Amino acid sequence: MLLGTNKMASRSVKNVIKESFWMAIDAIRENKLRSSLTLLGISIGVFSVIGVMTAIRTLESSVNSGLNVFATNTFVIQKYPEIEFGDRRGKYRNRKNITIDQYKKLKSQAKIPLLISPGDGSWTRNVKYREKEVKNGVSIVGGDNGTIRFYNTYISDGRNFVLDDIHYSKNVCVIGMDVVDQLFPFEDPIGKKIKIDGLNYFVIGITERQGEAFGESKDNFIAIPISTFAEKFSDKWSSIRIHVESPSEELYNKTMDEVIGLLRSIRKVPPLEENDFEIVSNSEMIEQLSGFTNGIKLFSLCVSVIALVVAGIGIMNIMLVSVTERIKEIGIRKAIGATKKDILTQFLMEAIFLSEFGGIVGIIMGVAGGNMVAVIFNIPAVIPIDWAVIGLVVCSAIGIGFGIYPAWRAAQLDPIESLRFE
Repeated sequence: MLLGTNKMASRSVKNVIKESFWMAIDAIRENKLRSSLTLLGISIGVFSVIGVMTAIRTLESSVNSGLNVFATNTFVIQKYPEIEFGDRRGKYRNRKNITIDQYKKLKSQAKIPLLISPGDGSWTRNVKYREKEVKNGVSIVGGDNGTIRFYNTYISDGRNFVLDDIHYSKNVCVIGMDVVDQLFPFEDPIGKKIKIDGLNYFVIGITERQGEAFGESKDNFIAIPISTFAEKFSDKWSSIRIHVESPSEELYNKTMDEVIGLLRSIRKVPPLEENDFEIVSNSEMIEQLSGFTNGIKLFSLCVSVIALVVAGIGIMNIMLVSVTERIKEIGIRKAIGATKKDILTQFLMEAIFLSEFGGIVGIIMGVAGGNMVAVIFNIPAVIPIDWAVIGLVVCSAIGIGFGIYPAWRAAQLDPIESLRFE
């Protein structure tokens, strides 16, 4: 007997919810303009948070490939930070340059590192092979036999630099695949002579193709010996980078501590002063980007909360107006047997439907808008499922929170007074 009663109660609840749902749909259809404006408010609020979170998640998902520019267990010593937020260039500009002599002293004194390699860079548009010329310029990289390794690539054909290339400042080069595609589309570049800023360089090696990161090619470079670079491209303002590789992940911190201590001594940094150079690693760049994106997330969340609260107030307002306009309808429903619970469910369902539908529209717009970053930077698109679920939960909370009072007010109306209302 009790089981049968429970089943009947369950069917009754389902019927009430189903009936309330379709009545809510009919009420929204009858007031299209007012409902659309309310939906727009919810959609904009959800769009603002989902759009920003999707864009940031898309960027973060490409961090491993985009910012993971150095080989495993490596770090770079340089004059300036790799990523900088704020105007503090004056502080870094006053630092002493990192020189080749300092690199040589560090390399001779350090015991733990597996590899220490110099690096420097410039840019030129004047690269030719016979009648062919690079279109948009190319990066010129100065280094040694270890430089290629630090950029996560390998020699695919030819050879790497040797000690004689560095010692005698030979005019030889290793080129990336973008340069091969532009200057040697139908022939083997090994042993060929190209002109860089009017001077001849013999191609001794080609690197493997790496692809793109953040919309820019990682293969558009020409590497030459660091000694040759210092003679042809450096000036008194140039500061080289020093790439360091640890023997293992376990010795990474110990390697960094040794290198920092030696370089402070070589550069004569007083004991109580901070380093006058930067240590840059993949994890350090990722942490800096995360700190920046967390600020954007917090700001976006605050703006979105304000927008959603305003949209919630709009829902409350439209529901109060709806209750006033439908007093007679409420009286008729109560007169034919509708309970306070039925009336409460009907109006609460209407408020939830408005907020949920607006939330879904906002999520779709946010995901589409946020993934414009993927299109611009040519990186994989992302659909933030967790934030989409959070958005729907928040919309439900808004619908219930701001719809409960109008629904309660409708449920408390006296049926006799409601029937007399004109």
